[in-house]
Amino acid sequence: MKTQHNILVFTYWSFNDALIQTYTLPYLRLIKSLGPENISITLVTLEQNHKEIESVKKVTDSDFSVFPLPYFPFGAKAVLKWLKNISVLKKLAKEKKINTIHTWCTPAGMIGYILHKRTGIKLIADSFEPHAGSMVENGTWKKNSPAFKILFRYEKLIAKHAEKIIAIAPGMEKYISETYNVETKDLPVKPACVDLNKFSEKNKKDANLLKELGLTGKTVALYAGKFGGIYLDKEVFAFFKTAYDFWGDNLRILLLTNEEKDKLKKRISEAGIPETIFVIKFVPHKEIPVYMGLADFAICPVKSVYTKRFCSPIKTGEYWALGLPVIITQNISNDSEIIEKNKAGYVWKELNEKEFKNSVVAINKMLTENSSEQLYQMIRPLAEKYRNYKLAARIYKTIYD
Repeated sequence: MKTQHNILVFTYWSFNDALIQTYTLPYLRLIKSLGPENISITLVTLEQNHKEIESVKKVTDSDFSVFPLPYFPFGAKAVLKWLKNISVLKKLAKEKKINTIHTWCTPAGMIGYILHKRTGIKLIADSFEPHAGSMVENGTWKKNSPAFKILFRYEKLIAKHAEKIIAIAPGMEKYISETYNVETKDLPVKPACVDLNKFSEKNKKDANLLKELGLTGKTVALYAGKFGGIYLDKEVFAFFKTAYDFWGDNLRILLLTNEEKDKLKKRISEAGIPETIFVIKFVPHKEIPVYMGLADFAICPVKSVYTKRFCSPIKTGEYWALGLPVIITQNISNDSEIIEKNKAGYVWKELNEKEFKNSVVAINKMLTENSSEQLYQMIRPLAEKYRNYKLAARIYKTIYD
């Protein structure tokens, strides 16, 4: 007889956030598929206001149920408010007969750990990465701030007491040992996987969309994401200027972002680039593949700080799945190494005009010497090997099957 798994999943995101829709729900469905009859999943989300809480309560899904709670910005005040919610979650765990707490990333892992200590329910720490250290390195937090001290302390406790830790990049065992002074072994690695059916050659170069956006016959550079925080900001626009100087009006830059238009226009003006070569869109994630597929190459400008060796940018996998050459900063997960080894783009060693020019020349060489179909055949296998959901399935199978 199979063990009954009643799983309480914690995230630190709202239900409609892309990180839930693309980075959590696919894995929950994968876990559920391992044992449709003996696996029950309850997902805890954090919603910004009462209206969203009421909306999420109405969500129905055969693979999981949703339990929304109010969101509080991470910090000392949030911890105090969360302590009040622990009693609510203890009651929920009892009602649902929860026997596994499964957390996504370390801010949610902190809440899962507290509930684990209050109930004795085993803890699975999924997508475990050094979030506290990353926030300091990218300048969002100070090392003496309460937010850093609290989360760093709980990261150490999670590393010490979780029944299973799932890393998202190689090398996490060493980081845990050196940073938290906790010895771990047999850490499985589950990178940010990509739906290879949704991101595929069928999404490439939609003729009608190319015409609508004025991209037909142009060299299209793509960036999907935000600016600042863990990502570069002004440096990206300095690169765009170098690319414009090289390709001229034949270049088009497709930005898939929800950044404020005024901020983007300021950056474009400061860099001395004509606004006319930019196409700026914010589209629902279900439309992302066809928009990404319009590009000839893409960039992944994550700040190259030490902790980003242990991250896994989902956009890299999406770019690969579409056969796009990728320009990336150095020492980002093992992505930078993979791109360099497989000649699937360019790795910036420094952030200066010389390196930007080198990357433009390298990409231009790839685009002129290979057709779009040839590049797809060269680069798509990287997504199939390194970002395949089969990797996650093997890990979850050892835990829940």
